[in-house]
Amino acid sequence: MKVAIIIERTDTALGGAERSVSQLADALSQKGVDVTILAAKGDSPSKNVKQLYADTAGKRISLSVFLQAIKDHLKQNTYDIVHSTLPLDFADIYQPRGGSYLEAMIRNADSYQSCFVSSFKKMTHFTNRRRFEMIKAEKRICRDCPNIKIAALSEYVKKQFIAHYNIDESRIATIANGIALKTPSNSDEVSSIRAKWCDILGIKNEPILLFAANNFRLKGLASLIKAMALNDEAYLVVAGSGKPDKYLKLAERLNIAGRILFAGTISDITPAIAASDAVILPTYYDPCSRFILEGLAAEKPVITTKFNGAAEMFADGTHGRIISQPDDVKGLTEAIAFCTNPDNAENMSKAIAQDSLRDKISIDRHVREMIQLYEEIIQTRSSIQ
Repeated sequence: MKVAIIIERTDTALGGAERSVSQLADALSQKGVDVTILAAKGDSPSKNVKQLYADTAGKRISLSVFLQAIKDHLKQNTYDIVHSTLPLDFADIYQPRGGSYLEAMIRNADSYQSCFVSSFKKMTHFTNRRRFEMIKAEKRICRDCPNIKIAALSEYVKKQFIAHYNIDESRIATIANGIALKTPSNSDEVSSIRAKWCDILGIKNEPILLFAANNFRLKGLASLIKAMALNDEAYLVVAGSGKPDKYLKLAERLNIAGRILFAGTISDITPAIAASDAVILPTYYDPCSRFILEGLAAEKPVITTKFNGAAEMFADGTHGRIISQPDDVKGLTEAIAFCTNPDNAENMSKAIAQDSLRDKISIDRHVREMIQLYEEIIQTRSSIQ
């Protein structure tokens, strides 16, 4: 089986979508699928990546130019399945790694603290030309392209497409996100990270929460800091490339700056998760967060919101906590207290292992379901012909 996976950029340092596609391609290859990733550009050592505009200056090329390059490539190369992360009307599968563009716009607008700013963002969303084009392309696929299957990373994403585009449920296959499971981190490395955090924070055995994201606003860091101010026992490590200034000022205003460590970008999050007591992401929007899945893989209690598709992968109160709203500071405070309680944390860690959540969130499970979808599409196509 020959499969083309289309993504705009392949640099895994950009975020979860690029990393997920790279892991998906590797896992498909291990199952005997002949995979080619078609990208405009990006930094990738993988041999199965074909960069159509690798030598072009700038971070991005226009969408229309990229689409024409893909069409030209497909005229000269044959694939059994064209699997796209972009809303292309000639693909067999559309797998929106970021969920629907319309939902992403709405939730991004809602993440602003000001109601005025939020409303203004929604009313003027069409000024973001690229996103507006993507929303129109999604609408066109759902309305005019009945043979294209939508591969949703969660039921949350599936519901987005039904609500926003009135698409028939039969056209959507929910294939929950998965991650490449790693071997447990080296205990010395984990101990070193923990010791470094404790030294900077001036603590010994107090519980440490880990928050990891690049867009601090969208992922709910302000609400988390407010919740930390109502909990006098836990400490917080913030990982990511976001700008910390306004959040440091908020922590200082709430007199908890000494209990928060801004660690910057962490290249390998796995040992950092192992060094923490729980992972937390009170996000306004996530189709199915890799960070929460990685926390579960490490058998750590996790805290997130109902606006994260990853919340479907674990049981509230058994493996972690699910908050109804990102700005529910009281709910976050209670969740932090619950998950950092030593007895609760131990019970949740055991439950994650006993309930085999690592198998549920693995890329292997994701790939098996994806290959099944590929085969169904090929079989349907053959029966029509």
